[in-house]
Amino acid sequence: MRVLGLALAAGTFMGVMEAAAPVVAPPERGNPAPAFTQTDPANWLNSPPLTWEALRGQVVVLEFWTFDCHNCYRSVPWLRTLEPRFGKRGLRVVSIHTPEFAHERVRANVVAKLRQLDVAYPVMLDNNYAYWHALHNRYWPSFYFVDRQGRVRGGYAGETHAGDRNAAMAEAAIAALLIE
Repeated sequence: MRVLGLALAAGTFMGVMEAAAPVVAPPERGNPAPAFTQTDPANWLNSPPLTWEALRGQVVVLEFWTFDCHNCYRSVPWLRTLEPRFGKRGLRVVSIHTPEFAHERVRANVVAKLRQLDVAYPVMLDNNYAYWHALHNRYWPSFYFVDRQGRVRGGYAGETHAGDRNAAMAEAAIAALLIE
C-alpha cells in the first residue's frame, strides 16, 4: 500500500490518502499539464479537440486507458458517475486512449467500444503515445487530477469501482480541488 499526499497551492492536502494502487509520478506536481498532443478532430471522440485554455476554470480528471484492458473498462462505470455528481461544481473527465495492441489503434474499434460502454465524455486517441510520454505515464488505467489553473496535482494507477479505496481517494482529491 502506498500513501498519496496531494500538494495543493494552499498547502498540503487535508489529510493523507491511502491508495491501494501505485502512485503515478506526473512531471513535477503543480506544473502545467502538457498541451494535448492531438489537434486533428479525427483523433477526438465525443468532442472537438480540447485545449487546456478551453478547460481553464474546471477541475479535470485525465484517464489513460486502452479498450482491451479489463482493468480499464471495469473502471468506466465509476468514471461515468463523476460528471453527473461533480460536473455542476466544475469537474470534467477527459480520457486518453493509448493502445497496447494493433487492433486498439483502429478508430472504428475504439468508437464501437465507447458505444458499448456508454462513454460520452471526450476521448483523445493517443496512438503515437505522445501524451502518454508527455505525462511520463506507465500504467493502464491511470488517473491524473488537474486543477482549475491547468496544473497536474496528483494521480494514481489502478482499477477503480464506486465505493472502493481508489474511488474514495480520488473523490476526496476531486472535492478538495473543487473548493480551491
